[in-house]
Amino acid sequence: MKKVSIIYWSCGGNIEILANVMADSAENLGAEVTLKHVTDATVEDVLEADSVAFGSPAMDENNIEQQEMQPFLEKLKDLPIKNKNCVLFGTHGWIEDTFMKFWAHTMKSYGLNLIGELIVKESPTKEQLKQAKFLGEKLAK
Repeated sequence: MKKVSIIYWSCGGNIEILANVMADSAENLGAEVTLKHVTDATVEDVLEADSVAFGSPAMDENNIEQQEMQPFLEKLKDLPIKNKNCVLFGTHGWIEDTFMKFWAHTMKSYGLNLIGELIVKESPTKEQLKQAKFLGEKLAK
């Protein structure tokens, strides 16, 4: 059975909705899913998983949430996570979605194998919820 960790930061609830959709779809394929807000997550949640997903809103055009998510992800920099499958998902409002390019580049530089990303402007549409379900399935395979 695959182990999947989904770690997110959410304030308005949209990231949490996407995280729950991914978790449900991965569980439906038989994966053992750990779903945690970043304040409750540990590095072990990442190390013990076969695949991981990280979710965060953009705080400006180039950055994800800086108080909790960014410091957590920086702890992964020198860990043995090379080639671990990873999904990134994020939301943005009035700003551009260039934050995902920077975020993806950083996660790849840590050695993660980026298998998908999802960018939502404000609230997820039905199509974006389907994409989240698909990404959850990819994490479980």
